[in-house]
Amino acid sequence: MHLLIIEDDLDLGFSLQQALQIEGISSVWLRRVAEMPLPQNAGEFDCVLLDLTLPDGAGLEVLSRWRRAGALVPIIVITARSALADRLAGLDGGADDFLVKPFETAELLSRLRAVLRRYAHQASDVWTVGALQIEPRSRVVRLDGVTLELSPREFNLMLELAREPGAVVAKGALAQRLEPLGDALDFGAVEVHVSNLRRKIGAERIRTVRGIGYLITA
Repeated sequence: MHLLIIEDDLDLGFSLQQALQIEGISSVWLRRVAEMPLPQNAGEFDCVLLDLTLPDGAGLEVLSRWRRAGALVPIIVITARSALADRLAGLDGGADDFLVKPFETAELLSRLRAVLRRYAHQASDVWTVGALQIEPRSRVVRLDGVTLELSPREFNLMLELAREPGAVVAKGALAQRLEPLGDALDFGAVEVHVSNLRRKIGAERIRTVRGIGYLITA
């Protein structure tokens, strides 16, 4: 999982990155609106953690601008504001969840899983894509009820493709997400992992979209 953190508090930003890294989650931490990527580049991230109060702008304005531009990335608002009006403004403005500071890492991780599950159109912690069953928390994949032996990178690849079945995942995004805590893989390595996964789940389940990336079908 690869997150974008937009938070101006130095202590919180640092501690968030450290806690997420322990869980194997990579992140990019920005402190100002001016540093944020364009909405069309938001697909590089699995989720955005957005503070409402930033030195050079309001988080709600950023949220509204991204949604108007068509950015579909999940966004969780993190803020010290606990008033009902603030929560409603965030949710009505396009946020997928609202987390009041201070919060425990366990709660953040749980909310991340819930948001990503909804975006994957899955009703439970066991994701179903055709004959495949994926359990993200236990890192288990079954095909027609039979557990598959996948390497860590093959499982991560499976998970990234299954987040939105039928949607193309760019090869560059996969290169980053398959090595979340280090340098992105080269495209040749991505192709090797895709080939290995195809042999295990059936080549027809992963389609290549030439010049863009891959998608998984049911």
